[in-house]
Order: sequence, then C-alpha cells, then structure tokens
Amino acid sequence: MSMPYRRLGRTGIQVSALGLGTMHLGPWGNADADAAAAMVHRALDAGVNLVDTADMYSDGESERIVGRAIRDRRDDVVLATKAFFPMGADVNRRGSSRRWIVKAVDESLRRLGTDRIDLYQVHRPDYSVDLDETLSALSDLVHAGKVLAIGSSGYPAERQMEAHWIADRRGHVPFHTEQSPYSIFVRGIEKHVLPTAQRLDMGVLTWSPLNSGWLTGRFRSEADIDLRGFREMIGYKFDLRREGNRRKLDAVEKLLDLAGQTGLSLTHLALAFAAAHPAVTSVLIGPRTPEQLDDLLGAAEVELDDAVLDRIDEIVQPATDLNPEDVDNTPPHLADPALRRRHQMPRNQPPPLDQGPR
Repeated sequence: MSMPYRRLGRTGIQVSALGLGTMHLGPWGNADADAAAAMVHRALDAGVNLVDTADMYSDGESERIVGRAIRDRRDDVVLATKAFFPMGADVNRRGSSRRWIVKAVDESLRRLGTDRIDLYQVHRPDYSVDLDETLSALSDLVHAGKVLAIGSSGYPAERQMEAHWIADRRGHVPFHTEQSPYSIFVRGIEKHVLPTAQRLDMGVLTWSPLNSGWLTGRFRSEADIDLRGFREMIGYKFDLRREGNRRKLDAVEKLLDLAGQTGLSLTHLALAFAAAHPAVTSVLIGPRTPEQLDDLLGAAEVELDDAVLDRIDEIVQPATDLNPEDVDNTPPHLADPALRRRHQMPRNQPPPLDQGPR
C-alpha cells in the first residue's frame, strides 16, 4: 500500500491522505494503553504521518497515549491537538480566551511529552470571546515556537471569513486549517465551508467519515443498533424517531448495493468519497481496534470514478446533512429562541455573543 500525501493548506507541511484520529484511544474506546500505542505504531508504519488528538479525549489520556507512542518517532509525526471543551469544574478551564489557551497548550505539551505542537486547533467556535483575542493568543504561541500552525474546528464559513479579516487587519497568524465532520451522510460543509477553505487556501481535515459507524453497513434495522458504551453518548445519531436517521437505513441499502457493484466494501467507498473532494486534505479515521485500523488503511489508494460519485449524489444530494444533529455544533442564535425574538431582548442592547455550544 502506498499512502498519498497532500499539502496542508499554505503551511507547506505534507500530510497523509488518511490521518489517525485518536478519540477512541483511551477509556472512551480502547482502554488498553499498550494496545492503543501499538495501533499508533501500525498506522505510522503504513505511512500515516498525521496524528490528531484533543485535550478532552478521555480527560487527557488520549494525549498521554499518543505522546508515549510517538516519543521515539516524534520528527516523523505531524502532531495535532485541540482545546475548547471543559477540562475541569473551573469555569475558566475551557473556551478560547487567552487565559485558557496559554495554559491549555502547556498542559497538552506536558501530556504529549513534546516541546511543540505542529497543529493546534480551537475545537469549537467560542462566541463569548472576541476572535481578535483568540487569534492574538494563538499567534503569540506560534511566535514562541510552542505551536507551528493553527486551525479551527466546526467553524462556519462566515466565522472563517471574519477570522481571516481580523488576522489580516491586526497582523495575527491566520487559521491554517479547518476540521469538520464530512461523510456521505453529512455533506453540509460542501455548501459554504469547503469552498471558503479553498478560497482562503486552508487545509481541511475531516472527521467521522463513517458517520459514527452507519457507513460500515452494520446498522440495517433497529435491531442492529446497540447504544451501549460510547455510542450511548451520541444516541441522537441513532434514534430512529428522527426522520434523518430513518433515511439512513434506506441509504445504507443503496450504498451497499453500489459498493458491491464497484467491488469495494462500504467502508472503503465511504472513505474514498470523503477523500475525493478537492478541498479535503486528510480524512481522519478513528478506529477502536487493530482490525478496524487495518480495514480503514486499505482505503488509502482507492479512487472513485465520476460514475460512482454521481450515483452517490443521487442517493444523498450534495450539501445535505441527513440528520442535522450529526454536525454537533449549533450556533447560539439557533439554539436559543430568545436570540431570534426582538421582544425578549433588553432594549438598546445587542444579543449576547454566546449561550454556549451544544
């Protein structure tokens, strides 16, 4: 197997077309630290050089596992991590304020056992903090050498443009990358996010290419859906009372038929679809077991022709999220009805910047 590599936006860094997402390395998935580290080694041996984690994954344990696994191969790895979600009860140990970002980076560096992070990402938009403050803090970390490139995750296109404008006017380092969910079942970013990233020459990392397991073909009826373990945390993605999830059952059958016609497994069809968009730099895979990892790595060289991509477009229309809740990020002005109702707002005051992410 030969792993393709692509330029990460305007950074000049070359990253593998498949990246290793490590959310499931640790108690959230594979709690055997040695087995999890062995999976990291297996991915690196297969040509994966991008390893993505986050401080909140298993309360920091994922970062510790990754750090130990790459200790002797650090220079071969493009190491990415993220911060935003709460890391304790203290109200200031979260978000994207300067106070937290500066501390969060140091804590991640300690857990990872390294002196620099190749790509440091803001895990979700923080509408309570001015982007100027966030970008200023991130820029200082770049100038200090603790961080080499910066990115966002889950940012809508308009916030990317605002961040780009602020960085240009204030002399900050602009975001180099965006990380978003993208799969055959979650295509909303095709409408604005991916074209905006292309225009700004940003790298794009995508996650959940199998839509939390839907695109493995395991779930073909209600009886197949087991919500125990980690999947219990995301039950809304499988609740068949939601129309979007019911539509997935029908789409899975059509996609299994298409995969059979092309001689591919559904997992390989799904990964190749995500990698086919010209704006996508690397597709993050998130295996729990070595067997899952080996299967996913087998998709590295798969390319889909136009006829197959056209058929996928017929099954799930472009820019469509079958279940909008899969996106995991509702802006405050959509989550809180009061922000859409003039009579509920205080007189002569603008709406608050943030009511907190979902």
